[in-house]
Amino acid sequence: MQLDTAPEFTPKRSLLVRLLPSSLLGRLSLVMMMGVLLTQFVGNEFWAAQVRKESEIEIAASSQHLAQSAASSIKYFLSVPTNYRSLIIQQFRAMGGTRFFVNINASAVTLKEITPNPLAELAKKKIAMELKEKIPQLASANELRLGFSWPADLVVSDDGSGINDLPDNWVQHILITEPNPAPILVIQAELEPGHWLYLATLMPNPYFLNSNNAFTNDRLVLLGVSLLAVFLISMLVVRWITRPLEALSIAATEFGNEHGEPIMPNLPETGSREFINTARAFSIMRQRIQSYIDDRERLFVSISHDLRTPIMRLKLRAELLDDDEIRSEFHDDIDELDMMVKGALQIVKDSDIYENPTEIKLDALLTRLVRDAHLAGHHVSYEETSFTVFAKPLALKRAIGNLLDNALHYGKQVEISVSKRDGQIAILLRDHGPGVPEQALPNLCDPYVRLEHGRHQNSQGIGLGLSITRDIVESQKGSLILANHPEGGFCATIVLPA
Repeated sequence: MQLDTAPEFTPKRSLLVRLLPSSLLGRLSLVMMMGVLLTQFVGNEFWAAQVRKESEIEIAASSQHLAQSAASSIKYFLSVPTNYRSLIIQQFRAMGGTRFFVNINASAVTLKEITPNPLAELAKKKIAMELKEKIPQLASANELRLGFSWPADLVVSDDGSGINDLPDNWVQHILITEPNPAPILVIQAELEPGHWLYLATLMPNPYFLNSNNAFTNDRLVLLGVSLLAVFLISMLVVRWITRPLEALSIAATEFGNEHGEPIMPNLPETGSREFINTARAFSIMRQRIQSYIDDRERLFVSISHDLRTPIMRLKLRAELLDDDEIRSEFHDDIDELDMMVKGALQIVKDSDIYENPTEIKLDALLTRLVRDAHLAGHHVSYEETSFTVFAKPLALKRAIGNLLDNALHYGKQVEISVSKRDGQIAILLRDHGPGVPEQALPNLCDPYVRLEHGRHQNSQGIGLGLSITRDIVESQKGSLILANHPEGGFCATIVLPA
């Protein structure tokens, strides 16, 4: 059997809301971490831009100084006769400690240059400009070639010899080849056709390429450690701030589940000023609610006690009346008054059942109700399902019992079924009676509401069964669904968490 129920409206949540943590602790921690990350990112960008600017200024100055030294060396070799140049180079190599590694080649050597780097390009540009300014005859690009190469890839002569093929004393005081090799600047200038001067040297700051990198390993480790420290401190601070709110939430939940037990102690008035004010307001509200509940119970108990005696006296005095018709009318009015008082007391008692929730086997509960109905001569059917719910046993029994009594009064034959849908347990009772007018369904659970056919078939009722049942079911975090069956009769469904 299928019930036509109104579809639940679930508002669509944005992707940002779905990605955010559900707890206040998680959200505040995330916001603080994002703020720290943004601050670190912006600060590091400014710092990196400053480092790059300082590196460019340093490279420009050191390149100009190096170019002046190279220009002096080139001018010197231009002034030396061709036959003496090789001899001078041999003397340089024997001396050691010179600024440049020098060689003479018949043609320019093809270099395997390093990966393009802005600082390296800036250095080559500054050196080329300075050399062309100092030595005008090198103005042609074909007469001057510059490049950076790693020591392992460096070729020093036109016959393909590399730096590793040279004696150590030729380069050990000029170039760094190990353990942390630095890029080597190579300047090749054409002195005369067939005579290329080869100069290899290091920049004043051999590891200048790293000066442009703001995010070195040390910097990243420091950034990671600072973020971790901020995260831990943020978690502790946010936890300290939100702990009173968590205590307030627990207190509100426990107060809603107290059910007549001694009231919980007031919240500690510690923490921020806002929480202290909230804790005081919550304590005052809780005391007022508890006082209202106590007053209501005392009021109805007093009414029950005070009205019992006058009602009894009225009944006795009615018996003394000689007119049978008038005596019968008095009895009807007194019985109605007595029923109303008992009904009001029943609302208070049946909607406040003080018991602890527990796991309930529905087969045992429903089978017992069906068996009692069979003993009374009623037709009730039920098939066992082995489903269980977590609820208050006595309260749930009263709720189902009220629905079963109504169904038996108006439908004679009742079918009980239990099903599981969407993680919830549905207990359905269907009778084969006349059903309920559709316009009466919304108000059917209101107290003292009785339909016309109900007054004829159950004259003793006062219209409180469905109201009490709805209050009991909703106190179990469930819902009561009332509807007419498409094939006739009336259906009442209790939906509870599985």
